[in-house]
Amino acid sequence: MSTTTAITAADINKLRQATGAGMMDCRKALVETGGDFEAAIDWLRKQGQKIAAKRSDREAKEGVVIAQTTADNKVGYIVCISCETDFVSKNADFVAFAQSIADAAIKNNVKSIEELNEVSINGAKVSDLVNDKLASIGEKIGIVKFERIEASYVASYIHGAYRLGVLVALNSEAAEAGKDIAMQIAALNPVAVDANSVPSEIVERERNIVIETMKNDPKMAGKSDEMIAKIAEGKLNAFFKEQTLLAQPFVKDASKSVAEYLNSVSKDLQVLSFKRVSLG
Repeated sequence: MSTTTAITAADINKLRQATGAGMMDCRKALVETGGDFEAAIDWLRKQGQKIAAKRSDREAKEGVVIAQTTADNKVGYIVCISCETDFVSKNADFVAFAQSIADAAIKNNVKSIEELNEVSINGAKVSDLVNDKLASIGEKIGIVKFERIEASYVASYIHGAYRLGVLVALNSEAAEAGKDIAMQIAALNPVAVDANSVPSEIVERERNIVIETMKNDPKMAGKSDEMIAKIAEGKLNAFFKEQTLLAQPFVKDASKSVAEYLNSVSKDLQVLSFKRVSLG
């Protein structure tokens, strides 16, 4: 615990907005973790609080998310242009501005935000156009998120008035299935395609949270570390079922999993990867 970091009301409110936990609990979490926002979220979870864990795709407060593919559906892009207020993000001119930048990404086959900022639209660099737009609307804006996927077939989906975008890479062309899977990802926000593709840091983070939560549970008093670890693995398996795409119930037919749905479309159809970017 740090005693030198000043915890402000804004810090507490930010944590409260991200987790739904009470003000006093948020303050204590920040104090206990020296003001580390992500660590404070984990601290709250370890106390057994049911909170909305912040995901890395929740970066821009307001803005426009464009998700689209090349004409042949071989490459997909997500471009997120941030702004400060929903008044600007809902403006048709701002949406068109974001769309023009996404079109430039496709036209120039860019592979990073840095590269995108350097390409030209009608003779002007994107970075200069962003600065001009900032000056004209009086809000801080910028390209804050960029994703690119390349595959045999890429499906794209935009949800909620440009507030969320999804790309899905498939091993073969399947337009309807691609849209269905993209909508699934938009709705349930899986952490990975399957259990084997969950990043190791997420696995360890969840395992640590499960074990610490059980150790703080009076019902687990007297249980050995070995027994707690065994129970933790069972809980992790439940986490994988809930949080990985192929194991999730298919949103259009909960009687089957996403994997079973894909198999019903084609026995060889596979989801190779996906990207999901949202405002929040």
